[in-house]
Order: sequence, then structure tokens, then C-alpha cells
Amino acid sequence: MGASLQSAGGRAGRRRGGRRPMAEINVTPMVDVMLVLLIIFMVAAPLLTVGVPIELPKTAATPLPSEAEEPLTIAMTADGGIRVQNTEVAREGFIPLLRSVAAERDSDKVFLRADGGIPYADVMQVMGALNASGFNNIGLVTEQGGPRFDARAN
Repeated sequence: MGASLQSAGGRAGRRRGGRRPMAEINVTPMVDVMLVLLIIFMVAAPLLTVGVPIELPKTAATPLPSEAEEPLTIAMTADGGIRVQNTEVAREGFIPLLRSVAAERDSDKVFLRADGGIPYADVMQVMGALNASGFNNIGLVTEQGGPRFDARAN
């Protein structure tokens, strides 16, 4: 009789709480969180690009393939300013800054963004400073849709 009371009490104890504890992971909230994070990153990713306002010249060149390490971005504004990534740099401190950056980076790739109204000589001076600082892989950034020199018309 004692054994039957314990077993009845054990069954009643399980029923009292409603359902038994669930040993499986509920995946639905995790999927919801991942989808929300995906949408946030998709919206925020275009905002992370270097945002120096420059009127880039248009060319018919194709875009360069992306790489593992983000290239250093140098921007030359229409007013003659030079920016490394988003930081304004004086011309006197440009080469020492480039040398210190070159010592820290694995890649020697640089993207040079220059306003279309800047004289060619000024752009070449910055390219010479980049070369003297150890950056030998320089990409000139332009916008697509410019004039072509072949038979195809835009």
C-alpha cells in the first residue's frame, strides 16, 4: 500500500505543474534575433564607407575585386585638403603619418579618391608621397559611366 501511494503521488506531482520540462531548444526566437541582426547589418553596411564629399571623375573602368584587409583610403577634397580615411591631415604631416601606417599594415594597397577639379600635379604629388612611404599598390577611385575611347557609345 505504501508503494502505491508513492507512485500515485509521483504521477500527481507531474500533473500538478502542467507539462513536463522540455529538454529541446526552442529555435524560433534565435532565428528571429538572427534575422533582425541581418537586417540591421544590411542597413548599416553602406553607412560604414568613407564619406568624404568628393566629385569623382567618371570612367569606363571596372571595379577592383575586394580583398581581406580593407585598403587605406586617401581623399583629396576640392578645397585642397587631404584626408587619410576620415581624418584631415596637414601636408607637412602626411608622409610621417603614411610611414607609421605602412609599418602597421600587411597590405600596401591604397585607394586614392581625388576631386575631379584638382590639378593633375597635385594628385601626382600625393601619389609620389604614397610611393615614398612604401605604398606601391595605388588604385585611383572613379565613378562608372564616363566616356569611352572605343567604338562603343554610352
